Amino acid sequence: MIELFPLTMLGALLGLDVVSFPQAMISRPIVSATLAGALAGAPGRGVIAGAVLELFALETLPFGASRYPEWGSAGVVGGAIFALHPDGTTGALAVAVLASLLTAVVSGWSMIQHRRAIGRWAAGMRDALASGEQGAVATLQLRGMTMDLLRGGLVTFGALALFVPLSRVVLSVWSLAPAPSRAVVVALAGATALGAVWKIVHATAGARWYLLGGFLLGLSLLGIT
Repeated sequence: MIELFPLTMLGALLGLDVVSFPQAMISRPIVSATLAGALAGAPGRGVIAGAVLELFALETLPFGASRYPEWGSAGVVGGAIFALHPDGTTGALAVAVLASLLTAVVSGWSMIQHRRAIGRWAAGMRDALASGEQGAVATLQLRGMTMDLLRGGLVTFGALALFVPLSRVVLSVWSLAPAPSRAVVVALAGATALGAVWKIVHATAGARWYLLGGFLLGLSLLGIT
């Protein structure tokens, strides 16, 4: 439990970033998994896990009160699990990604419960809020942010406590060769990302030109063009 504490705190902070504060995009999987990998002693493996998870996360459009997976805490779980296994461990990426996806679903559900709790608190303070009482507004905001911090931490701790030992058991009996297991993960992530890109590009005016411009800019930064 002591070893999980830094990762739990990281998951709590990044879970808070998704909606409550500061919404600085540090909860994106490419960031959260990399930070978790660094805490676990293997930032490079965290980047790899984060890049794969980012392809899945492209499907998420967090607008308004829509329901969506929560990737801050989930990225920490995926990056940490992949980083905790040494290079060459067959199936480590597949197990880490699966654990992260399951965590994202559970954490997304926890966000819904968090919103409902805030709604109940706001209903009990309706008169004070309607009159514009600053103390009531500040109390509701601080209570909501504190609850969200605890939510992210509990989800991260629970997922790590479950999936870290479970991943070791699964990988000890993993029989699929490294190349096919990686290919399946990358294929699923790539298909999800392409579907997300197509959903936006084919229905949004001018989006194709932005996509093309970004693609060319990326090539130029890589020195290909």
